[in-house]
Amino acid sequence: MRTKAKTITARQLHDTLSKIKVGGAACHYSLKKCGELTPIINEINQLKQNQNAIILAHSYVAPDIIYGVADFVGDSYGLSKDALSTSAEKIIFAAVRFMGETAQILNPHKEVLIPATDPGCTLADAITDEEVRRLRKEYPDYAFVCYVNTTAEVKAECDVCVTSANIYHIIEKMPNKKIYFLPDKLMGQNLIDEMKERGINKEIAFYKGTCVVHEEFTKEEVLHIRSEYPDVKVVSHPECKPEVCEISDYVGSTSQMLKYMRTADGDRFLMFTECGLSSRMEVEFAGKEFVGSCRLCKYMKSNTLSDILRVLKNPTDKDRVLLDENIRKRALTSLEAMFAYTK
Repeated sequence: MRTKAKTITARQLHDTLSKIKVGGAACHYSLKKCGELTPIINEINQLKQNQNAIILAHSYVAPDIIYGVADFVGDSYGLSKDALSTSAEKIIFAAVRFMGETAQILNPHKEVLIPATDPGCTLADAITDEEVRRLRKEYPDYAFVCYVNTTAEVKAECDVCVTSANIYHIIEKMPNKKIYFLPDKLMGQNLIDEMKERGINKEIAFYKGTCVVHEEFTKEEVLHIRSEYPDVKVVSHPECKPEVCEISDYVGSTSQMLKYMRTADGDRFLMFTECGLSSRMEVEFAGKEFVGSCRLCKYMKSNTLSDILRVLKNPTDKDRVLLDENIRKRALTSLEAMFAYTK
């Protein structure tokens, strides 16, 4: 007999989510709104227990998913590894398509479903496997390094996969002197700057893709906020423009930002990343103030509690991550190369 899953009350949910002040109406939670959400949350938690399923939630999805139903919360790479550590047979990945593909690459015997209604990504959609094959002919002496924000087909054409947390370490350790990085041109520019700063001599070319969220942040915003709040600490993602990263107090991946906040001096911060992470910061770092505007990713925010419930009840092939086995194995090679460099 199945045991009853733990339930949450509207008051309990509100006590957590009422701490969130950044963002628009989508990130604000009244007690009434929490009362409307808790029946869905409790039904999801019971269904996932009945189905031996887990819910992975990226930090950029809505806070009601993160604090209501998620079993693991983090970045795409960390979440895919979290999936390896469980005995769950089904993975509901509240994120975007390429993240679900990464989880499927690493967990071929588990069912992976994406509840997002629009699971795209401007970085992953910026380049195709056909384009990578063309570039490899144009740059025959280069090692091809892909950002984790790519499709399984693109990963299958590359030598090494990297994340925003380990890119500098891996590029420095690689014996290759010539590197082609794809698809993010802003991260590619930041990579060149970082290698110069470290005294590492590499010839680095990069593709032209950008993140629709991070490319919007500007140096002028930093200067404006600092004129209003001279003591503010600016924390940026390496997908931001180089001129933004150059004047930031800290630059790192979503997971690195969270680690930074645990020990960071100061009480006031400007976060240059997707709004979901700022929401997490407000919940998890009481007493710290987060100023300035933030940007919503429409793809991440297309994950909803209602669609998670639907996917648990009546999943379709559109929700499922289905990979050709040959592509999966070749993509796994680029991920395994990443693991080897980060040991």
